[in-house]
Amino acid sequence: PALVLGRRSEILACNTLARAVLGAEIDAGAVLVRWLFLDQRARERIVNWSDYASAAVGAMRYEVGRHVADARLTVLIDELRLASEDFADWWNDHGVADRTSVDKMIAHPVVGRLVFGIESLVSPHDPEQRLIVYTVEPESSTARALPMLASWGPASAESMG
Repeated sequence: PALVLGRRSEILACNTLARAVLGAEIDAGAVLVRWLFLDQRARERIVNWSDYASAAVGAMRYEVGRHVADARLTVLIDELRLASEDFADWWNDHGVADRTSVDKMIAHPVVGRLVFGIESLVSPHDPEQRLIVYTVEPESSTARALPMLASWGPASAESMG
């Protein structure tokens, strides 16, 4: 699974396997952090949701520090602070994060628990975009489940949400 995010967590590109793993309509233009905090399915699907979500808030604070005058980013943060008590609490902690690696555990309704290392890569030529790649341990149950998920195609992936 892989996706490309812009600085406001907007999805610039996403492959079918990422949609199948997350069980979400995360098409280009959607805001991943909005899905993470405002869609109950994110909390149900991501086993270690609080670890992953708090890191996402720290990353948003990092982006605010880099782009103080970004009005669209400010609007997004204000929206999330009002709509999500968790987001507001973590935002008020003033934590800043620029993690390049984080673990993510997924409770998939068909293939069971999936465990990923999430790697965030930034090109020196375009620091406003991040390539997010889900890595797996070779021979793990997650590695064995991914070909099955990939074989289902877009229609099957969407029906699992």
